[in-house]
Amino acid sequence: MEGHWTNELRQKVEALVDEYVAAGASQSDVLDVIAKTGVSLRLPKTDEPDRASDKGVVEEPANDWPAAT
Repeated sequence: MEGHWTNELRQKVEALVDEYVAAGASQSDVLDVIAKTGVSLRLPKTDEPDRASDKGVVEEPANDWPAAT
């Protein structure tokens, strides 16, 4: 079931399209960019590796606490 947030989002997207069309862009081009952006937002970001699953980096425990010596 669609909530009020979907209506709000649609209004914002329509306003965004109107803004760029008024500035001279074609409506088709603006909608294409929005669609491509939506697809790219679904993909995982490759420039931010997940360090939790990185097996190449092993952190050694700290031995600098007072009882370690």
